[in-house]
Amino acid sequence: MTIEFSVSTHGAGLYEITRSVQNWLANEQTKDGLLTVFVRHTSASLLIQENADPDVQTDLHAFFRKLVPHANHPKMTYLKHRYEGPDDMPAHIKAAMMPVSLAIPVLNGQMVLGQWQGIYLFEHRDAPHQRNIALNLTS
Repeated sequence: MTIEFSVSTHGAGLYEITRSVQNWLANEQTKDGLLTVFVRHTSASLLIQENADPDVQTDLHAFFRKLVPHANHPKMTYLKHRYEGPDDMPAHIKAAMMPVSLAIPVLNGQMVLGQWQGIYLFEHRDAPHQRNIALNLTS
């Protein structure tokens, strides 16, 4: 079965969605299988990352912003796609560099994640967005 849920973002950064995914799994008939998590956008990504220290998310966001700065940065003048602002094309580049889907084993209704691992939506746009995420569990 596939379902979809929305995540409201308030700008660029990482948003943990682990609890939302686990809540859905708790109500599923299938208890063992492979969970696919998919973000339905071209300017956001999904990551499995440490969820114990929030500095990890802050540092990841800062790193990717430095790696791929906004289109109005002097080293990004070659970018043509700027229809939605200077963060538009850099958001697409970041989404091309990072996964838009994840495959996570599920055992006894629980995701098989490491102790400090969480699932994150990585919003690459500066403005708030509603991001749609699809979940599918196959046995």
